[in-house]
Amino acid sequence: MSSAVAAALVGSPYPALAQIAPPPAASTPSGPTYADLVTLAEAADLVIRVQIRRQTALKPERAPGLEPGFARLYIQARTVALIAGRAAVGESLAYLVDVPLDAKGKVPKLKNREMVLFADTVPGRAGEVRLVNPNAQLPYTPELEAQLRPILTELYAPDVAPRVTGISDALAVQGTLTGESETQVFLSTEDRSPISITVLRRPGQQVQWGVSWGEIIDSAARPPAPETLRWYRLACSLPAQLPSSANLAREPEARRLAAGDYAFVIDALGPCERRITSGG
Repeated sequence: MSSAVAAALVGSPYPALAQIAPPPAASTPSGPTYADLVTLAEAADLVIRVQIRRQTALKPERAPGLEPGFARLYIQARTVALIAGRAAVGESLAYLVDVPLDAKGKVPKLKNREMVLFADTVPGRAGEVRLVNPNAQLPYTPELEAQLRPILTELYAPDVAPRVTGISDALAVQGTLTGESETQVFLSTEDRSPISITVLRRPGQQVQWGVSWGEIIDSAARPPAPETLRWYRLACSLPAQLPSSANLAREPEARRLAAGDYAFVIDALGPCERRITSGG
């Protein structure tokens, strides 16, 4: 083993892989979902396009937490481009990654292949990065970069949509006409920014709903567009059912209405599909 590899193993941060769900044994043909890419990009200080120049497989005894059917590689790579980042990056990088063995049980040859890394810098160790997730190395394609660009634009915007942490209150009020009602759901966020969902029902009309991203509850608010950061904040963070403790209505019918309107919103948002990351 080279001195560079040995040095990388001393005090290596990568054994944290043992606490993370291992990557799937087989690759997903359709690739990462929108939610996967947001999860990876938001967790990383750096999104980097690299070309692998050298790989060294570590012996199993030097790869704690390694899953059966995988090899842990010490990768030396050339930086092709810093796609996005909150830190500087050098012309060459080194990192550890677990990869599945091929059908013959062999380590795949990655030399000269281009990858996209979602990574953090390693304090005190210039030229090394740490992947934020076991699946945070993805094969580079122009299509992947095209998927990433709008995600990164939203994540790095000064008015980035806040992370939703739960539901604080919900209340449904019935109107004077049969079938008329309004439900408001107030969300809690990581930075305490106000977000509220409004559901309006009018006799003979389609149910209308929208999201207000601020102090003022906008009666003309619209739902977030699919596969945008605001959609992700809701679809991938809200609980499947309205918590009973958050429902402020006292009358059973009003409580049922609030719960039903919340279920309507969850259904309208659609599922938060993931293939290579987990929620949380």
